[in-house]
Amino acid sequence: MYDLIPPDWLIRGAVAAVWLYEGLWCKLMRGEPREFEVVRAVPRFGPRFGAPFLMILGVAEVAIAIWVLSGFEPVYCAIVQTVLLVALNINGLIWSRHIIHDPRGMVIKNFAFLVLAWVAASLTAGSAP
Repeated sequence: MYDLIPPDWLIRGAVAAVWLYEGLWCKLMRGEPREFEVVRAVPRFGPRFGAPFLMILGVAEVAIAIWVLSGFEPVYCAIVQTVLLVALNINGLIWSRHIIHDPRGMVIKNFAFLVLAWVAASLTAGSAP
């Protein structure tokens, strides 16, 4: 029988790459201007605090990328990723659905991404001494 599961470091690297892209490129370097439009659409909050919120979120996403790569407490890391991504998706759908290019696709892709994050957590937790 073949072991077709990639090594845990490669799976963690894939998960971390998504968080790094989203945090560093899309938010901190402002590589994806539509993310700012999405946050600005939140009534009362968005126009005033949207840009600073996205900067803080970008730093948090980069920190999550580093956490994922470290392999430290992988189950807690997966929980944080799940809570953050679900909260972002729910708020995006409530406040900015009209701006999001493909809301259904966003949910499906993020579901698949979270499955990968949990696979990474389970493989890393399983290899801990």
